[in-house]
Amino acid sequence: MFRRIRKNIEFLNVYRHGKSYANKYLVMYVLDNHLGENRFGITVSKKVGNSVVRHRTTRLIRESIRLQESNILTEYDIVVVARKATKDKKYQDIESAYLNLCKRHNILKR
Repeated sequence: MFRRIRKNIEFLNVYRHGKSYANKYLVMYVLDNHLGENRFGITVSKKVGNSVVRHRTTRLIRESIRLQESNILTEYDIVVVARKATKDKKYQDIESAYLNLCKRHNILKR
């Protein structure tokens, strides 16, 4: 299982100093952490839906991260923010959006 970003100050650090790219479903912030491993944070706001919808969206994003973790370069703090459009999407849509952002950040292993 991957390490998570949990503290608000860590999220804010990635937001302020990281680089961000967005697509239709997700926004991804990436920042070098020099810890020798990746840390991930997931944010799903109330704009996406009620708690059931938000938790489902979080689970889909977490599963995408888990399955693609071995394909991602290390030493990054990565925060994934869900957009409203993720509300009723299937896992394949979320995963392809996640991989698209990883490619744009150049953090996918070749």
